[in-house]
Amino acid sequence: IAVGTNPARPRGVDFDDRRVIDSDGVLSLDYAACKTMTIVGGGVIGIEYTSMFAAMGARVTLVDARDRLLPFVDRDIGVSLRFLLLKRNVTFRFGEEVVGVERRNDCVVCRLKSGKEIVSDTLMYATGRQGATEGLALGNAGLECDKRGRVEVDEEYRTSVSHIFAVGDVAGPPGLAATGMEQGRIAALAAFEEPVYHLPELVPIGIYSIPEISFVGRTEEELTEAAIPYVAGVAWWRELAKAMMLREDDGLLKILVSPEDRRLLGVHVIGAQATDLVHIGQALMDREHGLDFLVSTVFNYPTLAEAYKVAGLDAMNRMRDLR
Repeated sequence: IAVGTNPARPRGVDFDDRRVIDSDGVLSLDYAACKTMTIVGGGVIGIEYTSMFAAMGARVTLVDARDRLLPFVDRDIGVSLRFLLLKRNVTFRFGEEVVGVERRNDCVVCRLKSGKEIVSDTLMYATGRQGATEGLALGNAGLECDKRGRVEVDEEYRTSVSHIFAVGDVAGPPGLAATGMEQGRIAALAAFEEPVYHLPELVPIGIYSIPEISFVGRTEEELTEAAIPYVAGVAWWRELAKAMMLREDDGLLKILVSPEDRRLLGVHVIGAQATDLVHIGQALMDREHGLDFLVSTVFNYPTLAEAYKVAGLDAMNRMRDLR
């Protein structure tokens, strides 16, 4: 079972795929008529579309019930993204709940619980995904799905019926294309009784906003909560010759390093090529003395990859300050 998901549509909202849309409705959207947009939902999908439309010149208002942008992302990265989106004229309405949507001839009015009204050309809902299992009659196969249409699986992606497997979004988090492909390979090996490997613990997360975000390992908040000592090293894109050549000076790479054994504990990137660059850090996270490798190795010049050396040297200096 690899049927994926559909956009979740809240009850009581009249979608017309023109003024009131979900992420599927983008395919038929009249972009020339979309000068202003309200996006409800500040998760990954909402942020990706917010940044895309803002980059095209639309005035976007993002509404989210939470109090910050992408709370699972390292706080510095989330703050940086918010600042960059503010520069593109994005308005944020955090801690807000939509209580009504009224579609008019030439606009949509979004009413918030706080009493505010937001008027825009288009309203997009990006409030989650629903497993596309509704029409499968899973009960006939002895299977059940949860209220979000997802099927429970084990570590080999086998369902409660031993000869049926489920992979990808319909099997639950993390809901990434990269992990979905690996899940399919693992399920196929298990189905044909071939030797099976399992997904590694260190799975990078990629968010294709503008600019891109990617990270692997732990955030500063997670390390603080777990009382694990760390030092942060940061490299800014404005310090890198390659970024200057690309005119991509809005970005940073942050590494979190253990001062005890110099291992990398987390890598967080925002900026051009973030989803590619994170894999260098991912490859080093299981390596002993990863910091020593970064500061002693030679990176091609000019490249964005040399941000690792800059961040490594920064972390090294901060360790000296600790002493």
